[in-house]
Amino acid sequence: MLTLGLASTASAEDTQDSESWLPSLITETPQEGFQLAVKLSQKGVGTTQPDASVRKALRGAYAHDPDSLIAATQVIAIHFQTVAAANDYWREE
Repeated sequence: MLTLGLASTASAEDTQDSESWLPSLITETPQEGFQLAVKLSQKGVGTTQPDASVRKALRGAYAHDPDSLIAATQVIAIHFQTVAAANDYWREE
């Protein structure tokens, strides 16, 4: 499990759930791939800041900051590139 050097406080049950939420990067459509990219981004935030109350408290600080919103979309775009490559860009051959 990737911890990014953060102290791990996850229980065995949390670890099992975190390992099973992503069975594959393969999706049927590009839209499903984009939805997966968003989920990957959300999971990344949750991994980086596991305290939901802290995330909620910080939300107001970035919700109206254009630079923060652009950065968030860049993270999603990077994840979408990964998912698209895993799906051979949904080419039909």
